[in-house]
Amino acid sequence: MARRVAGKKAFITGAAQGLGAAFARKLASEGAKVSLADINVAGAAAVAAEINAAQGEGTAFAFPLDVTKEEQWIFALEEADAAMGGISVLVNNAGISRGGNIEELSFEDWKLVMGVNVDSVFLGTKHALKYLRQNQPGSIVNISSIAGLIAAHNTPVYNASKAAVWLLSKGIALHCAKQGLDVRSNSIHPTFIDTPILDPLRQRFGKEEAEAKLARQVPLGRIGEPDDIANAVLYLASDESRFMTAAELKLDGGISAM
Repeated sequence: MARRVAGKKAFITGAAQGLGAAFARKLASEGAKVSLADINVAGAAAVAAEINAAQGEGTAFAFPLDVTKEEQWIFALEEADAAMGGISVLVNNAGISRGGNIEELSFEDWKLVMGVNVDSVFLGTKHALKYLRQNQPGSIVNISSIAGLIAAHNTPVYNASKAAVWLLSKGIALHCAKQGLDVRSNSIHPTFIDTPILDPLRQRFGKEEAEAKLARQVPLGRIGEPDDIANAVLYLASDESRFMTAAELKLDGGISAM
């Protein structure tokens, strides 16, 4: 059986660890070439080397990228296009969070989170569309969060940034459709996933208690695994989702139904 994304060429941000690394491994295992971009280029290179050892040399490539810097986006995309022979999938995954309620949060942290979480999607899509046009059908997959659909009292900047990613994804989808492009844009909205983003909570309460506290908030009774999200990225990157655009996938264990 042909692999599900054979011939696809994916550019993934925040790929040195966590979800981004899981996405790269999953797409490569299903036949895609992958470019792993991260400000931690050594980490991205290590994951790329692991993928190449498993899938064959020339499957994965690593590039340095600060997703808030337009000039770095332009350079990284150009290099990835040359390395893979095109770009047909863009996965905007890079993201961070800062705590503090609306009175406690500093303006510096507000700007930092908005820059990494929202500016990156704008810059990445703006400059990747040149390559996606040349490699249709194409797919843009933006990693938002269930926190972009459901608010909390103590995470205003994370809520706002991920809500912006959600609606920006729809606007991008409509733009591509209006242009007559066979390029889709969708967002994914995970809840708590077993990645390093949970480490501060684990350090505060201990791994077992931290994960139990989070699991109690999820109707399915557990936190998610990286592959739970990687499988959705695989679907959206593949031609199986050719009629899906401007949509959101909630991978939240049922939280949004409560």
